[in-house]
Amino acid sequence: MKKLIICLFSLVFMAACVDDLDEYNIDTKRATDVPPATLFTNALLGLTDVLTTPNVNTNNIRLYVQHWATTQYVEEPRYNMTGRLIPQNFWNALYRDVLADLKEAKRLLNANETIDPVLKNNQLAQIEIMEVYAWSILVTTFGDIPYTEALDPTNTQPVYDDDQAIYNDILERLDMALGLINIEESGFEEGDVLYNGDMTQWVKFGNSLKLRLAMVIADVDPAKAGTLVAEAAPNVFTSNADNALFPYTAATPNNNPISDNVTGPLSAREDFIAASTLVDVMNSLNDPRRPQYFTDVNGQFIGGRVGFANNYEENSTVSEKVAALDFPGVLLDYAEVEFLLAEAVERGFIAGSAAEHYNAAIRASILYWGGTEAEATAYLAQPGVNYATAPGDWKQKIGKQAWIAFFNRGYEAWLTWRRLDAPTLTPPVEGLIVPTRLIYPVNEQTLNPNNREAAASAIGGDESSTKLFWDVN
Repeated sequence: MKKLIICLFSLVFMAACVDDLDEYNIDTKRATDVPPATLFTNALLGLTDVLTTPNVNTNNIRLYVQHWATTQYVEEPRYNMTGRLIPQNFWNALYRDVLADLKEAKRLLNANETIDPVLKNNQLAQIEIMEVYAWSILVTTFGDIPYTEALDPTNTQPVYDDDQAIYNDILERLDMALGLINIEESGFEEGDVLYNGDMTQWVKFGNSLKLRLAMVIADVDPAKAGTLVAEAAPNVFTSNADNALFPYTAATPNNNPISDNVTGPLSAREDFIAASTLVDVMNSLNDPRRPQYFTDVNGQFIGGRVGFANNYEENSTVSEKVAALDFPGVLLDYAEVEFLLAEAVERGFIAGSAAEHYNAAIRASILYWGGTEAEATAYLAQPGVNYATAPGDWKQKIGKQAWIAFFNRGYEAWLTWRRLDAPTLTPPVEGLIVPTRLIYPVNEQTLNPNNREAAASAIGGDESSTKLFWDVN
């Protein structure tokens, strides 16, 4: 009886101490305030995941650029974007998992009046650079997209902004971010899994991104592109030590998403194999990266037909290195920078030797993948690789070698292929056209129909074959 009276007294006393019963419904184990650094890291993870994953429900770009083929799926390599929610999942990942986290990190950082102003500016610069990166992926993938009215939970039907206007704006934002950086101080440290707060590296990363973005508009606005390239070139990556690599771990769920989708430590799936389009070219050049890219079949590298069913056992697939849980995700690397600089020389944007930059790009790729200096030198000496003797014009030479080097970087391979129209990629079935964009998500037709329809009309039609404003050749 005494225990019952004590319990009743305790309940009355507790009730008197709160205004209403809602105060009991607080989950003390659930975080309510997330630090900006945590949001920043999560955004980096989300961005790397969506660009890296080969999951057929989200990212089929490796199939479009014919680096990978499939064993049983034929609709995805034949560019069917409506049988699954592919565009919607890609779109949602960037808006919801990347840009929303970066926006909240920025809000919290701006609201903090106690942080050192120099540190705050550096952290804001890091956030802004990654926002620009994410927006650039969206606008070069879809065209017109929600931008000025995006990320507002009270606005369920944001307008789609003009893709060229968005592009010009993010270029200005990138310059603004670079102007905030003080290399004498750090930025995010623990939250910065790319460079651990080293702002000198962020200057290089930001300028390397600026170089990429400038070259995207080289055909449609060469004057502006040339100015931007000249500004960026002195401060870009200079070696593989600068590469922007996301450090996936051997522990789930922070493992490389490739390992979830291929045969390896986490999966027995046999859905993907190497594409003959890529393997045959690399075989013809005796490319030293083949054992780093692919498994072999009785000592040979064999690729399957893109867009057709293939036997898994009879073809090469991705190597153990690529399938490893902790294989890094690449956001930007030195090889890409050197290919861009070679192109910039050919376009007359900067002085120098296109051949030297081209050679540096290929050498950087071979060394990154584990090859030797001797292998790189021998590869570059081949008539089919040597810049002076390789077939085609400069676009075909650079485009082909960039396409090889960007194995496992589907988006960058696709972006470069769309810009340079090289190498030649033949659709698997007559009448198809290799995609030059992703179509708008299907849910936009029901949730935001008028704005989506206006955007589709503005870009020339919501088709995967529609060329975006910068893709004029």
